[in-house]
Amino acid sequence: MSSHNSDHNLDEDNLDPLSSEEAFAEERFTFNCNLNGKAISTEIPPSRRLLNVIREDLELTGTKRSCEIGRCGACMVLVDGRPVNSCLVMAYQCSGAEITTIEGLSEVGLHPVQQAFLEEGGFQCGYCTPGMVISVVALLEENPHPSQAEVEEALSGNICRCTGYGGILRAVNKAIGG
Repeated sequence: MSSHNSDHNLDEDNLDPLSSEEAFAEERFTFNCNLNGKAISTEIPPSRRLLNVIREDLELTGTKRSCEIGRCGACMVLVDGRPVNSCLVMAYQCSGAEITTIEGLSEVGLHPVQQAFLEEGGFQCGYCTPGMVISVVALLEENPHPSQAEVEEALSGNICRCTGYGGILRAVNKAIGG
């Protein structure tokens, strides 16, 4: 008697060589959002993170790729006005949302927070700056006159390895008007 159960016989010549990962990668969906004030519609695999769609598909490279585990804040964007680490969010979760990247903060010139960072030397290499600026913009839109503790809390998800936080905090205080 054969050890094979006749109910589960497999014809090895007819097995689909496509792995489940490859099959999943071939699926696509229409990603719609309002990005920096413009309606966007693009076909993407559901496995794409928002960071990758922004940087690779939409070619907006101001949003930085760094830790990819949500610890550094370099990839921060606004989703419906709230700061979000785009490396942690699947793009499909933001379908239909209003998304703002560093490129979309101002139509002409620099946003006042960007200007304050420039004037106060709130950066050194600049890699973390887009995420810092996005975090500060979100804070000031919610609370135009935050306390120092609220500023520090808002920036707690952003890491700067180069300059320290003196210039960054001066820039935030300048943007607040203090």
